[in-house]
Amino acid sequence: MIEKISYRGWPNAYRLSNGIVELIVLADVGPRVISYKFVGDENQFYEIEEQAGLTSGAQFRLYGGHRLWVSPEGPSTYYPDNQPATVSKNADTITFASPVEKDPPGRHLRKELDIRLAPTGSRVVVTHRVTNTAPTAIEFAPWGPTMMRAGGRGIMPLPPRVMMDDDHLLPVGQLVLWSYTDLGDPRWRLGTEYIQLIHDSSPQGKFREQMGGVFTPCGWVAYYRRGHLFVKRAAVIDGARYPDLGCNVELFTNPDFLEVETLAPLMKVESGRCATHEEVWTLFQGVPDGNDENWIRSTLLPLIESR
Repeated sequence: MIEKISYRGWPNAYRLSNGIVELIVLADVGPRVISYKFVGDENQFYEIEEQAGLTSGAQFRLYGGHRLWVSPEGPSTYYPDNQPATVSKNADTITFASPVEKDPPGRHLRKELDIRLAPTGSRVVVTHRVTNTAPTAIEFAPWGPTMMRAGGRGIMPLPPRVMMDDDHLLPVGQLVLWSYTDLGDPRWRLGTEYIQLIHDSSPQGKFREQMGGVFTPCGWVAYYRRGHLFVKRAAVIDGARYPDLGCNVELFTNPDFLEVETLAPLMKVESGRCATHEEVWTLFQGVPDGNDENWIRSTLLPLIESR
């Protein structure tokens, strides 16, 4: 079911529901997938209360939820997407297209989200499409940050661990750090097979923000909070050049929320062409609590691999 609704002051929002889960997508701004939840349950995405219902203006606003960005991060990443998106439907897919980002710091890019909710279960396919309308080629990577409700933990899988032998002499991945990444911050949990980043509303470390990224052949990143597990996957392109020194998944947190992010490879996109990036989302409820790698392996991983 797809229906047009009013949502928290925005008159043009769309609810997608199959009776099990529902999504709400804003069309007055963004677009943003502002909500994803089990029917009758609370939103698993973070929403910025003070920005509810706002439109127009030259100031960039996050609004909350899931958005489409372009990497590498820079001034054009923060183009204020405060204007209405056009909406079209084709069979079981609904498409939201933003206006072309022309004025500085825009780079003449047009961003679109195709959203398809499965008839049953929680599976959602989100296709990110960025079209270059500039007269010359531009190199960039579609990037999907999702802002999660406070109080949980993000999880990134590392490449498989194998004992050193003659077939395992070379590095298999990288951990990418930002200037404000502090691995001594208690929000980080560095394990053998997984890296966890814990959301904390009152962090005690040197920096309010923390961010880290990896390249993982597993192609997924997850967020656990109070019995709910959100997982998103993106195909891994062998031999591709990924942004941010080679990351295909990243985690970011501040006192308000935690983001789980996937990235497409960097692409040189010619004028009139587009780059796409597909994420597959799943949501679970009633998941037993835990915090260590044994819990991830025994409780979370079977769910992640089941869909």
